[in-house]
Amino acid sequence: MHRKVIPALAATSLILCQSEVSTAADGTVVEVLRHPPTQESAFKDRSIKAAQSEAPNASVAQSRTSKPRCGEAVVTALLASGSEPISLACSVRLSSANVITHPLVFEGSGASGSVLDCNGATLDVSAGRSRKEKTAIVIRSRRAGSGTWDAPSGVTIRNCKIKGFVRVYGLGENANGEAMRLSSHNTHHTAFAQASAPKDVRIEKAAFDAPGGIPFYIGPGVTGAALVDSRIDGTSTSVAVYLDAESANNTISNNLFTIATEKRELIAIDGSARNRITNNIFEQADNGGIYLYRNCGERGVIRYQKPQYNQIIGNTFRYRSSYFLKPAVWLNSRDGKRNYCFKDPAFPFGSSASNLDFARHNVVRDNKLQGDPNGLIRNDDPTNDIGGNIAIVGR
Repeated sequence: MHRKVIPALAATSLILCQSEVSTAADGTVVEVLRHPPTQESAFKDRSIKAAQSEAPNASVAQSRTSKPRCGEAVVTALLASGSEPISLACSVRLSSANVITHPLVFEGSGASGSVLDCNGATLDVSAGRSRKEKTAIVIRSRRAGSGTWDAPSGVTIRNCKIKGFVRVYGLGENANGEAMRLSSHNTHHTAFAQASAPKDVRIEKAAFDAPGGIPFYIGPGVTGAALVDSRIDGTSTSVAVYLDAESANNTISNNLFTIATEKRELIAIDGSARNRITNNIFEQADNGGIYLYRNCGERGVIRYQKPQYNQIIGNTFRYRSSYFLKPAVWLNSRDGKRNYCFKDPAFPFGSSASNLDFARHNVVRDNKLQGDPNGLIRNDDPTNDIGGNIAIVGR
């Protein structure tokens, strides 16, 4: 079988397509298929097991104790017309014919164990005028006083049609708030952010129709969240899934992404670690697939945790065009190339000490890139485990 050395697109690039079996400039052998296989092949179990064994502090699935069913008054309020937010600290199963127009809020430990089973019902807040008004579900911590936060755990959302966004967060909706800024001045910032944030939130068998924003946002410090067996459609002016600073051990698996982004990649891993992105299909990867970076110093917040020990395995990236395409996976995609990188104070740790991304010890294996003759995975760090990725010319 013909072997050919492929020149790198840039010093940081690994080209994944030429002849049937090719050798990249760094010596990595990459298989290339001129026609796609007749069916999706499963990613290798041994790759998953090996990656999990190398990732420290891997989350362990916890048993879930469901909250009792919501009372009649709560259900009546849910079904009533209106757009006022409704707080839930109980479990409810809807009818498939139901359309809920109220944003739903699961806040604090009192909401732990709550289960929303839409049973095919629709949560529709797409008529809202702002991003907040278009957020269908919020799962968040409550400030408890004396510098502590009361966080929910084990909240489950399933079988919902969501015309809006879902946000899960602790110290702030994103990493740029005042609570995050103050916490980031301490070396225990990551541990504090994670202790203060929701844990083990699960979104399963959902159908998103995003009205121009990020469908699923995992906020600072969130651990053990999962988006599984779902479809993500609609449009976003940003990304489809955002994993924000100091979050970890989250899972994005077995989903179908048909969403169209305006300019950006589909999944952003921003200072988030030990996440599993596996067995997803990305139908529109032209603007980029999964990027790993660290937003150094944005809004004066020190980014402490590095995007390390993530597993990107068994995914399919499909390209619709053949021009101006962006990488399917890009490790160290920013490395200080932002004007806000020097806005954090001078401390000898985190992004104050270095603006680099430090995307290291990640696993990128057994992924497919379909429809792009120049498909690539960009990597400039030898600690990342990259192999078994296949570029397929044609669909």
